[in-house]
Amino acid sequence: MSTPTVDLHCHLDLYPDPIGAARRCAESGAYILSVTTTPKAWRGTAALAKGHDRIRTALGLHPQLAHERIGELPLFEALLPETRYVGEVGLDGSPECKPYWREQVSVFDHVLAASARAGGRILSIHSRRAATEVLDVLARHPDAGIPVLHWFSGTKAELQRAVAMGCWFSVGPAMVTGKRGRDLLAAMPRDRVLTETDGPFAAIGGKPLSPGEVAPACEALGACWDISADEAATAVLGNLRRLASSAVGGPASPT
Repeated sequence: MSTPTVDLHCHLDLYPDPIGAARRCAESGAYILSVTTTPKAWRGTAALAKGHDRIRTALGLHPQLAHERIGELPLFEALLPETRYVGEVGLDGSPECKPYWREQVSVFDHVLAASARAGGRILSIHSRRAATEVLDVLARHPDAGIPVLHWFSGTKAELQRAVAMGCWFSVGPAMVTGKRGRDLLAAMPRDRVLTETDGPFAAIGGKPLSPGEVAPACEALGACWDISADEAATAVLGNLRRLASSAVGGPASPT
């Protein structure tokens, strides 16, 4: 694919060789949003992007860790001025996470309130089995920034509500392998769709996706939009540039 790829949700620090993964990102020319799962991971993960001007690092507190890391919220607030990007944050309604629902909501509310006070952020948001609840919390914090729903798997009605609220979406190869994911993709506004891998957690054929490995997602986008995969990648890159130039979180980062 000749157009630089966009990976708006990648756990760069969780690959077996994070430094090598960052180097390969730079060599490929891919645009990467490296998300974190805890505030304490921020410094080390942000260091991976040093010298690589197409890698940005997001400050996160993953909902699956909310009950264990709620004490890191003061650190989250202290670090927030250093980045325009927040992620991975959100809610998870899976059975193993539901016992900690109160902590999850408390953390997500806190994160969005802090983002609003800081002038808004670009937010990469987890909403597995909790799309309605995520949208409810977002509605309480309209100034938190621009929500990008990562690997959205809600209903068509929830998708329509998210679109009406101004949400963006990041979609990956693992999401578009099934008909349900492709149907959701077809209902997303073309000018608010970005690509992602969710690597190294997401895999195709049992192999974890590498950072920037979004070609299958671009092919699915092209099929959905009746254009070539490369044209889809170009459209996604244009979407990224609009997102990055948005007036949240201070001066726009270069893209």
